[in-house]
Amino acid sequence: MTSAGNTIDDEDTFKILIATDIHLGYLEKDAIRGNDTFVTFDEIMKQAVQNEVDFVLLGGDLFHDNKPSRKTMHSCMEVMRKYCMGDRPIVFEIISDQAVNFSHSKFPWVNYLDDNLNISIPVFSVHGNHDDPTGADGLCAIDLLSCAGLVNHFGRSHSVEKLEVSPVLLQKGNTRIALYGIGSIPDERLYRMFVNNQVTMLRPREDEDVWFNLFVIHQNRSKHGATNYIPEQFLDDFLDLVVWGHEHECKIAPVRNEQQLFYVTQPGSSVITSLSPGEAVKKHIGLLRVKGKKMNLQKIPLQTVRQFFIQDVTLSDHPDLFSPEQPKVMDKVMAYCQEKVEEMLEEAERERLGNPLTPEKPLIRLRVDYSGGFEVFNTMRFSQKFVDRVANPKDILHFIRHREAKDNIKEESLDFGALLSRPNSEVLQLRVEDLVKEYFQTAEKNVQLSLLTEQGMGKAVQEFVDKEERDAIEELINYQLEKTQRFLRERRVEATEEKIDEEIQQFRDSKRNTAEEDEEVQEAIIRAKANRDRSETVRGDDLNLSDEPADIAMESDEESISAPPIRGRGRSSIGGRDQSTSKRGRGRGAASKSGRGGRGQKGSLSSPLKNKSIMDVFQASTQRTSRGNTSKLDAEEITIEDSDSDDNVSFFKSSRTKQKLTSFSSSKRGSQSQSQSQSLKGVCFDDDDDEDEFDPFKGSRRQRK
Repeated sequence: MTSAGNTIDDEDTFKILIATDIHLGYLEKDAIRGNDTFVTFDEIMKQAVQNEVDFVLLGGDLFHDNKPSRKTMHSCMEVMRKYCMGDRPIVFEIISDQAVNFSHSKFPWVNYLDDNLNISIPVFSVHGNHDDPTGADGLCAIDLLSCAGLVNHFGRSHSVEKLEVSPVLLQKGNTRIALYGIGSIPDERLYRMFVNNQVTMLRPREDEDVWFNLFVIHQNRSKHGATNYIPEQFLDDFLDLVVWGHEHECKIAPVRNEQQLFYVTQPGSSVITSLSPGEAVKKHIGLLRVKGKKMNLQKIPLQTVRQFFIQDVTLSDHPDLFSPEQPKVMDKVMAYCQEKVEEMLEEAERERLGNPLTPEKPLIRLRVDYSGGFEVFNTMRFSQKFVDRVANPKDILHFIRHREAKDNIKEESLDFGALLSRPNSEVLQLRVEDLVKEYFQTAEKNVQLSLLTEQGMGKAVQEFVDKEERDAIEELINYQLEKTQRFLRERRVEATEEKIDEEIQQFRDSKRNTAEEDEEVQEAIIRAKANRDRSETVRGDDLNLSDEPADIAMESDEESISAPPIRGRGRSSIGGRDQSTSKRGRGRGAASKSGRGGRGQKGSLSSPLKNKSIMDVFQASTQRTSRGNTSKLDAEEITIEDSDSDDNVSFFKSSRTKQKLTSFSSSKRGSQSQSQSQSLKGVCFDDDDDEDEFDPFKGSRRQRK
């Protein structure tokens, strides 16, 4: 940037540092890679200071875990305090209603305007799918940083039915930026809202054509399913630049969408979280300059990112070297693979010369296609040769085999044993919802879901896995049983098996891919969290009052509060865990087993064991459902198995219609219900040439009519 350099950084030019998917805390317990994310985050914030940016814009997934550890939170706050606080003046102003932009916060104003804080570089961020708001209060890790005055969290949604995006309006000299943001929302839900015209992008009433419209989104960009992504064509055409988070492959050079006529930049992640080809692209962050309606994006390569090299080998492509019939062919294959790994290590060593910031040990992945009759060899013995030279010795090799016959795919079942035996880095790439969907698509007819949908069950299992909501699956089943039993009673269904099955099927299909499906999952999650909190409180009281802690662990799952026999309606309460974990269908005698002394009553409010597997929870819930959850209608017994589910300055709307939000309330059932219904709150939801840059201030928009 030669002669333009004098005009680039004048009083009318915004300088914005852009980064996404930092994933702080990823593999923090790994002896080799544990500090990678913290070191790179320090480099990113240091670049913000060195380039004297006006503010930092983050596109989601600042944290890798929904509940980051104390070490991760401490390291993040340490870096932000180090680089974001100081006496450097802020030279731009916010002219929108901050009470609308930050309505979810107890401090609804931008942090640098707080009299108690001294901010030199503000940070604006949306949340991602890894650090999204959860629980009854809808809080996330970003909210902790916001409350501490380190981050300005925007882009929160307040409804699962419709979405109004109110921009943060910024002005520096004669340049005005309308900053829009949508934090991570389940792709299927957001897709449905776009299709139903329930997404509204608010625009300033005055001089709308002079604003540079910058939009931050954290969703799937590449297509993973029919509705499991957000097409670029869904976004409004008045936008100028879209910063796309969530996708880890670095495609930071803005690409023009010829249909909507805006530009899209995909910065990618700053840490390698999966050993896939997309992660092998060199990592960058962006320095965005905006003046008037023109922009310039400068790529900044990250120096502290660990090197990653990946190669593919197809054994059948080398018949001159080895064939399955040769004696000791596996020794030859192993020697060939070792040669390929050595080549990648030599390349890594050459690239690391002259860059002392690059970590010493690279990541190496060799994908071996052994189709054509070849056999795999012992990967652990192979990896021992490179223990001291690579950062991922346990998963250097990845054997793959293409299926020769694809006619009988639906007859094959998902092998969970083989899945769990895969390397950790490979499992991290799998989506829980996809696994659940694939399982039921390939399962036999007698184990298909008759009441729950695959999407709802998948989301409940994902809550179990990602956020340790151990009661999510069971509460989802319980909640849906309530709704279905109530539905059948209200419909006064004829007491024949065929008619009941028909009504249940219609009830299930009516909810598929609707907001009601999402509501059910959220209600189940809220109940599961309430049960867990109540259980932890009671368990803490037990530990304080009891002299025999061992007995609590042994007897915590026993039923102690005697309850009257359940007739007709089966399981009717979705309240505390004393109901949801009890063995239903028993008489008084079976339900009155208690621990020693008086502890049995509190022991019934038990939490599932920490090491209980997903399949254990799912099978236990299904067995209890099929054994005890029956509903009698007109002297006929019905066994129900499963169910699913899953603001405003002087602006005007840009032609999006409204839709009435249907509310759902949790039902109560007589004396058996011990829970308090909670109102459902809105879910907030390669270019490797580092010298290439866009021409300064090239026009980013066409002349509008």
